[in-house]
Amino acid sequence: MDSHHHPCYKMQECFNAIRNKISDCNSLQDRHGSRYLINGKVVIEHSPGLSGPGKSATVQVYSSTVIDPNTRKGKLSGKACLKKGKSSKKDGTKTTVYKIKLHVEPGFGNPGAFLIENNHKHRFFLQSATLVTPENKVIHFDCRSWVYPIKDTNASRLFFSNTCYLPSKTPAYLVELRKEELESLRGDGTGERKEWDRIYDYDVYDDLGNPEKGPDHVRPVLGGSRSRPYPRRGRTGRPATKNGTINLDTYVPPDERCSPKKLSEFIANAIQATAHFLLSEAKSLPRDSSSFESFGDIRDLYSNNRRQAMRGTSVTEKVKKFVPAQLFKDVTHVIEEVDIKFPLPQIIRADQFAWKLDEEFGRQMLAGTNPTRIHCLREFPPRGTLTESYIEQSDIEHNLDGLSFEQAMKQWRIYVLDHHDYLLPFLRKMYSEGVCPCASRTLLFLRNDATLKPLAIELSYPSSSNNVDGMKTMVFLPEKEDIPQALWQLAKAHVAANDSAYHQLISHWLHTHAVVEPFIIATRRQLSVMHPIHRLLDPHFKDTMHINALARTVLINAGGILEKTLFTGKFSMELSSELYKQWRFDEQALPSDLIKRCMALEESENPRGAHMLFQDYPYGLDGLDIWLAIQTWVGDFCDIFYEDDASVKSDTEIQAWWSEIRNVGHGDKRKEKWWCQMTTKADLKRTLTTLVWIASALHASVNFGQYSYAGYPPNRPSRCRKFVPEEGTMEFAEFLKDPDKYFLNMLPDRFEASLGIALMEVLSRHTSEEVYLGQRATSEWIDNEQVKQRFEKFNKSLREMEKQIMERNGDPELMNRRGPAKVPYKLLYPDATRVETPAGITAKGIPNSISI
Repeated sequence: MDSHHHPCYKMQECFNAIRNKISDCNSLQDRHGSRYLINGKVVIEHSPGLSGPGKSATVQVYSSTVIDPNTRKGKLSGKACLKKGKSSKKDGTKTTVYKIKLHVEPGFGNPGAFLIENNHKHRFFLQSATLVTPENKVIHFDCRSWVYPIKDTNASRLFFSNTCYLPSKTPAYLVELRKEELESLRGDGTGERKEWDRIYDYDVYDDLGNPEKGPDHVRPVLGGSRSRPYPRRGRTGRPATKNGTINLDTYVPPDERCSPKKLSEFIANAIQATAHFLLSEAKSLPRDSSSFESFGDIRDLYSNNRRQAMRGTSVTEKVKKFVPAQLFKDVTHVIEEVDIKFPLPQIIRADQFAWKLDEEFGRQMLAGTNPTRIHCLREFPPRGTLTESYIEQSDIEHNLDGLSFEQAMKQWRIYVLDHHDYLLPFLRKMYSEGVCPCASRTLLFLRNDATLKPLAIELSYPSSSNNVDGMKTMVFLPEKEDIPQALWQLAKAHVAANDSAYHQLISHWLHTHAVVEPFIIATRRQLSVMHPIHRLLDPHFKDTMHINALARTVLINAGGILEKTLFTGKFSMELSSELYKQWRFDEQALPSDLIKRCMALEESENPRGAHMLFQDYPYGLDGLDIWLAIQTWVGDFCDIFYEDDASVKSDTEIQAWWSEIRNVGHGDKRKEKWWCQMTTKADLKRTLTTLVWIASALHASVNFGQYSYAGYPPNRPSRCRKFVPEEGTMEFAEFLKDPDKYFLNMLPDRFEASLGIALMEVLSRHTSEEVYLGQRATSEWIDNEQVKQRFEKFNKSLREMEKQIMERNGDPELMNRRGPAKVPYKLLYPDATRVETPAGITAKGIPNSISI
């Protein structure tokens, strides 16, 4: 961000003219001729190193008892100017508090809204305001919003107090203000958005391609058609980025932008990770091969790397093409100043080869970074929408720990990780792009100790014959002899590549980031900030739209990092669209998801709604506890504001909100029958619980463990450059000479692997200003003591879960909690007790929102 656009810099200047207005303010106060005073303070946040604010802002409050007949709004008080601010500094953040005095008429009442007018040429960040009435009633305003110059916006900014009202219970003096504010946020659907526009609207994903760079950068529009459905994104009114670089100024409504502090941390993390990447690449420049030569060669990525000559190398020139000039300058500066290394991923800290074990391979399906795909097999052989599996009963019946095949099936002991049929239509196209893609099915057996033993892997891949539709299928079984065991290891690598792409594109991007954005837009457009449900959801939407906008410019766009690192390549987002066809909001509720995958049984009398088939499924067990805590909190909250089903059905804003989500935000699924009707409290509670679950716990579970597991490419390669060789071929002869060398040549090359590690490092880092589940940014987030008491109960329940999770991780009988690699499962550890949040890769903590 340009320093002249830095919000804190703008804040400093925006009040410089207040002294010139003091006399005007005094005259305004004198005209009231009364001594009824409303005292208050306004808190403005700004960055270190900048001078104090100036004096070009005025505040007015709306009466709660006297209504202006011309506007049908509460009567406005006179203006109070901000002056004599007192500054303080904490954790590197500087704030200035301005005291104000508003003279009002007798009977003015308690203000429930205020206007602030910025008459300077720069914006500022308004953190909060507090007013004290003559009767000593304290009224809080949790603002946390940008206030832009009136010369740009042509209007003062309106803020409502922290008191919540359902639409039907809105005080008369606020009704028109509530209506006008929502109308202004919806806009008219036209024009290019300006930086200061607070407008929320929908658009399709038409900004991923860059046709000007050539036909290879053309990408289909996602959303708006039956063939390529997709959730909607926020509309910018701008054409797609043409230069293919990271654009940190991509438009999102101002209140959805990351804070300056967070954005600077994000950039610093990107700089550090890019420096790691550049140094690892520079080290490989003298080598003839782009492949890793040994496991020690990979391990050396995580060793100290001394400063190296970087300027002008082919690596730096590659990176220079897709990062902004200032970011590139910062990266090279970091490299010159410090010694850089990738941090050591958890998967190889205790034992650098534990990842190769079958038990660890199976454990990661239950406790790794993608624990949401595995399901219990209820029918043999496995069948998909296109094919039936080639795995036969005779392949696995000898390996069921003494059970017969019939007993294993009857006892629900056979599981499958299925990445097969949805990939088949794409394999030939991916193969033509130079990768070696496979579609896979993996069968596993649930042992008595609840660990998963792999039984068989089925791989289908494009035939090298001229038959365009030709596919070959091979079935691999676990073996102990050297050569068969090495082939089995190659097959596991292809499974891991499938799972990596599915995790990144579906479990992570689609099922959290993309599907939540329409809910955010609908909430801003249809629910007033005075609406209690808006107040409930707001923390769970923090920064998501901005993070998604950044992702569209560097991660999921044509030529972006995911296309460069995943085997799905240029077809990545098209594949994501194809799998959105299977998405159902009702099945995103954790109990429903577990029941659908036959990982749990429905149990209506159980408050969790489901009973685990086996307890040592860390994601499922911890997840149900978190789900119950969220469900209880949401239920308590709704009960405070909604008396009965009729109060939900008659809530005009909630009905408009739900209609817009179904018909516009997720409009490509508007005709689906599984959407609830939103006519009961149960409908509302279930919907909100699911939404909070997705934005907090589900995202945390699939995001913050990425570096722990995928930070080491042999454990979770993102693409494979070779197929498993067939006996009698030249490739098989190459494999026999040196199986480890063949495995290493199968992995992504140095550039792809280092880039992937750098991405995992950035995505897995928490920022220092993170607010976790069970926490709020301020204690005065709502003026309702009953709600605050229920929220404290929610926080307490999460603190109890933290103790329970640590006890589970220490239980030697729960073997999947740590596994052979000794990586404790803490991805659903709430961290609700932490006051000061540590930045970095912690592999624990549930942030309130999808904020990275």
